[in-house]
Amino acid sequence: MSSTAHVFGRRTEQEVAPIIEPQGDLGRAQRETNTSHLRGLCLTKIDAASLANLPNARIEATIEQILTELATEHRIQLNAREQRQLAIELVDDMIGLGPLESLLADDSITDIMVNGHDRIFVERSGKLEQVDIRFRDNVHATNIAQRIASTVGRRVDEASPMVDARLKDGSRVNIVLPPLAIDGPCLSIRKFAKKSIDFKRLVQFGTMTTPIARLLEIAARCRLNVVISGGTGSGKTTLMNAMSRFIETHERIVTVEDAAELQLQQPHVVRLETRPQNLEGRGEINQRDLVRNALRMRPDRIIIGEVRGTEAFDMLQAMNTGHDGSMSTIHANNTRDALARIENMVQMASMGLTLRAIRQQVVSAVDLFVQVERQRDGVRRLVQITEVAGIEEETVLLNDIVKAEILGEDASGKLTSRYVIGAGRPCFQEQLTYFGLLRSWTTAIEEAQRGAP
Repeated sequence: MSSTAHVFGRRTEQEVAPIIEPQGDLGRAQRETNTSHLRGLCLTKIDAASLANLPNARIEATIEQILTELATEHRIQLNAREQRQLAIELVDDMIGLGPLESLLADDSITDIMVNGHDRIFVERSGKLEQVDIRFRDNVHATNIAQRIASTVGRRVDEASPMVDARLKDGSRVNIVLPPLAIDGPCLSIRKFAKKSIDFKRLVQFGTMTTPIARLLEIAARCRLNVVISGGTGSGKTTLMNAMSRFIETHERIVTVEDAAELQLQQPHVVRLETRPQNLEGRGEINQRDLVRNALRMRPDRIIIGEVRGTEAFDMLQAMNTGHDGSMSTIHANNTRDALARIENMVQMASMGLTLRAIRQQVVSAVDLFVQVERQRDGVRRLVQITEVAGIEEETVLLNDIVKAEILGEDASGKLTSRYVIGAGRPCFQEQLTYFGLLRSWTTAIEEAQRGAP
């Protein structure tokens, strides 16, 4: 059922079909011509101002009535099911996001990708597939894209053809319009999970085992500074949301994001979001500006949605100045690459620091790197937990506490793996002792070594 259908509380097409039989089967081309003609007639007759004042439940009924009258008056041959579908499309266009509404309402879909008006792909269970849904033309797709941007006070057009935005439910949207997008408007939507995902559900999904989840829970409780790395769509933000559930409710948290998507449950959260430049090219507020300002807001923890550039230096400063338990995400292929990317981004800030000084900053700031990966069977898995163990001359010492090892695949095509657990005590053992969690950590490590599920 589409989200508009849910709002209006109406029957879906499948429920209506047994009640109203189709009145004939026109050719596809003729049906599209008739539908387009009837849509045009209806749009000329609809009084948008008067409909805007009606309750949502009455808008569709009014449009259906208009369609029936116009189809009879102009002898347009569309059966009852087709007229009902056209009414749904018109309502979605008026108060929703057009053909995207049904995809947004489908909980099995995690990503929606629009490559021009007539090619829409979705991700289900980690696999991409094309759907038989399309916009009428590129103008229609552009109008919907501009509606999305305008709801968060941003603009997208030929003069400013790229924008990051979000939907009312928190879903993250990236929009690219022509002339940058050659084949028509491109929209990439990362859907906002309606149900918050905790470690229990991640274990059910096969992302990790229960002992590994317990290690991450302890890391959050004892205020370790954590950087979660991985590729696009690997589940970095989902994992950070799950870890954030173990932050104490009395702590003051400041979040910094390009497009707000974190789902923190604590009562004392300040959410900051970047702002693009205006029409005159002024007024931009980037992540570095926000991280610097966050330091003045008396935070207990600072959570940065994703580190992409020079704000990496300010993130390290935050972690080094009493804001233990801070978290962030970064794009990287493994934990060693994540370290190298942070070094490169700090160098981009032109602070004049030597490479050794930068690495000393990282060693002092970051306790754990956690690597997640979307693997070829579509499952997002935690594949590595690495502690920053110190520095020796010019080299940062990294110690893998947990590393996944692929064993093969089962009859259903799902990969099978096991976790290899590193030996030795962690460098943050004093912090575990301080919070009374050393025994819990040791128990979780032993269970992980035994291969507990």
